[in-house]
Amino acid sequence: MSERVRIFDTTLRDGEQTAGVCFSARDKLEVATALAALGVDVIEAGFPVSSPEECAAVAEVAANVRGATICALARAVPKDVAAAGEALRFAPARRIHVFVNASDMQLAHQLQKTRAQVVEMAAAMIGSARQFTDDVEFSPMDATRADPEFVAELVRAVLAAGAGTINLPDTVGFATPDQVGALFRGLRARVPECEAAVLSFHGQDDLGLATANSLAAIAAGARQVEVTVNAIGERAGNTSLEEVALALRVHGERLGVASSLDTRGIYALSELVAERSGIAVPPNKAVVGRNAFRHASGIHQDGVLKERSTYEVIDPAWIGHPVGSEIVLGKLSGRAGFAARAAALGLVLSEAELERAFRRFQRVAAVTPEVGDAELRVLCSEAA
Repeated sequence: MSERVRIFDTTLRDGEQTAGVCFSARDKLEVATALAALGVDVIEAGFPVSSPEECAAVAEVAANVRGATICALARAVPKDVAAAGEALRFAPARRIHVFVNASDMQLAHQLQKTRAQVVEMAAAMIGSARQFTDDVEFSPMDATRADPEFVAELVRAVLAAGAGTINLPDTVGFATPDQVGALFRGLRARVPECEAAVLSFHGQDDLGLATANSLAAIAAGARQVEVTVNAIGERAGNTSLEEVALALRVHGERLGVASSLDTRGIYALSELVAERSGIAVPPNKAVVGRNAFRHASGIHQDGVLKERSTYEVIDPAWIGHPVGSEIVLGKLSGRAGFAARAAALGLVLSEAELERAFRRFQRVAAVTPEVGDAELRVLCSEAA
């Protein structure tokens, strides 16, 4: 039987760290409600200590959204943990996510603490968070560039203090899939007691490897992945919820895992987040981009018209796509695609008329990026 991979969505926290994004409390509530309806397991609603307004927005989500665990982020310092606990007070299911720098680079240049001090801080704040909830997650930040032995030391300490989820973040999008897999396998070997916890992965997309790294983490034992809708987030963004969800649908059986997401809500959720964030989805974005199911090449059009799966590994219906597969007419389109589009518009042509119309179309398409339906009607009427 498949093991469940928990989906931890951080659109409202790390996603809001996208330069230029500012979610209102109403935005957060609307997006969180949609995420819960999709079946997301954990919703990281924000970073309460950052401002009174942020704390209030997280509290609003915590008080009103049901069907998912609501999470708040906290550094390993008392005021952060207290703010997170206060913001989550009215959530029936709540989690505090405590993080601290773990790489020597960040310890030396940012946190300016010794390893021993960091271990003490982490364990103490996990204990403090447990006063507010039994569900506490810990992240050793920059884990993929940290000393694996030190990461193991941190993990032992926080497990003993009561952490139930251990998240290994690729904070700067540094790692490759083989490195991520080795990190998880190495931690499991060094800290056998972590088998009683849920192992998690948080990826950033600086090298374009976030989804691949997440799948590598799952293959190596992670049973939670941290994602954002439309892959928004700090710098180049986070692991994409939609990409992971569909990768698990396509490859889950082979990996022996599955998520609880109802993927049919993904397209509408993507549109909502694009609208509320002000960040448009790139046309070539996997799964939810405008061109994800549009075919312009004559060879591809011919194949899709005969059998959709010849050139599509995702059924558009799986994500609730309102249109589905599309034939786009341009200079690389063939006769099959042209004829199919004409027929879809109700244009009845003899073989000779179709040939004349297609030749006219080719001359127009040679200098036009896309030939639309109105122009196609004119071309066909002129050939009749």
